[in-house]
Amino acid sequence: MTNENLYHLLESGFPTDDQSLVLTSPDRPYSYQHMQTIVNRYCQYIKTIGLRPGDRLAVQTDKSPEAVFLYLACLKAGVIYIPLNIAYTATEMAYFIENAGPSCLVCSPNNQVALTPIAEKLGVNVIETMDAQGQGSWATQASQMSEASDTQPVRSDDIAVILYTSGTTGRSKGAMLSHENLRHNAQTLHKLWGWKPGDVLLHALPINHAHGLFVAIHCALLNGSNMLFLPRFDPATVIKLLPEATVMMGVPTFYTRLLTQDNFNKAVCRNMRLFISGSAPLLESTFEAFEERTGHRILERYGMTEAGMITSNPLEGERVAGSVGFPLPGTEVRVMNDSNDRLPDGEKGMLQIRGKHVFKGYWQMPEKTREEFTEEGFFITGDIATCIDGRITIVGRGKDLIISGGYNVYPKEVEQVIDAIENVLESAVIGLPDPDFGESTTAIVVPSDPSAPPTDTVIIQATKAALANYKVPKQVFFLDALPRNSMGKVQKNKLREQFTSGHS
Repeated sequence: MTNENLYHLLESGFPTDDQSLVLTSPDRPYSYQHMQTIVNRYCQYIKTIGLRPGDRLAVQTDKSPEAVFLYLACLKAGVIYIPLNIAYTATEMAYFIENAGPSCLVCSPNNQVALTPIAEKLGVNVIETMDAQGQGSWATQASQMSEASDTQPVRSDDIAVILYTSGTTGRSKGAMLSHENLRHNAQTLHKLWGWKPGDVLLHALPINHAHGLFVAIHCALLNGSNMLFLPRFDPATVIKLLPEATVMMGVPTFYTRLLTQDNFNKAVCRNMRLFISGSAPLLESTFEAFEERTGHRILERYGMTEAGMITSNPLEGERVAGSVGFPLPGTEVRVMNDSNDRLPDGEKGMLQIRGKHVFKGYWQMPEKTREEFTEEGFFITGDIATCIDGRITIVGRGKDLIISGGYNVYPKEVEQVIDAIENVLESAVIGLPDPDFGESTTAIVVPSDPSAPPTDTVIIQATKAALANYKVPKQVFFLDALPRNSMGKVQKNKLREQFTSGHS
């Protein structure tokens, strides 16, 4: 049969000169030849410990080149890779291990003592370690393996990765992503974003998430490019490396933090071709300030765990602040009302999507999978959106929708007004229980100068002047920072819990 293994596709993009650099970390550079040697040894070790195609290997380690190579080795071996956030506690890890049922767990040495009894109790056969430098029992054992390993033939719909949702409400769900899902997205984005010979990617994202693991790494490998690979985002280091890069992918926080640096300017960005933002909404003020400072218009796109990338502003053409652009080629989108009728342009409704990149379903959750798909095979994203002339704007999450006195309040609409107020850095609007209205609109505001925050009266008067009265916040609270997950998304569930319990 035709080998539909994603690794087989990525390998087709590797440069003919295998001494070309694939990844440059602060510690050392790696050539494509060196990477393939390590991947092959890891692949052989996967087989040696008894894992077979379709078995699962879970990983909770710090970001490192070797962690990337372990992911690629799993692809090559046909083993299902399960990346887990290094911040998860042992209690949280127990849920993921029980749900996923991996045969092998590779964890940080710092977590080995806490995780070993949990993993053994839940039937994990092999427990290995890998630290932030890529060292540990895994690397030691694999170093003894052969440097040669064939790529396991797989079918296009075989599962490559189980990627757990960020779990902002309820238990995280394991999205099953096939080799075809990932292949289609990689090829589409490589072409859509105009990757070309000589491109260099600045990689400062986490690699337990679709953005850093799939979107960034797949595009770079398919292009035979080098990645300037940082263990974490640090503005000073990024500014130092930007002159050596041509492409950077980031979350909005990256760009706001760069703008606070006085030495971030057009000269630093002189060789850059493309700045891409995603994983959380990019404020229009950030978009505009970034263009003024650098001359670059950030390309905002929209995606999710269950589908990789879904829409993108154009490489050539107008990139509109606040919009996430147009559906990717091969992606169908529609905006629907509660009766599952298609809405006309400009009306707010639930965004539904269909395409080859959309996941197979949730691991061990067939009923939840059925709930999230329509009869026509469209995935219900949970995002409220509008569509005008094919261009998509995300209004907010369905579960973040506030229903106050029977009226729908879309938080983003209120947040945009508040964010424009002088001395407001950012805001989050949530609904809190209210005996009269069902929910009351509440604003959580982060001032840009904590010593001189705007008053709640200023916030309320500004929103009254711009919005219908039912959208105006009835309460305003101030925080030094908004709680965010590892990809920069504001965790409104934590805000609701905090302020419902009366702790401000």
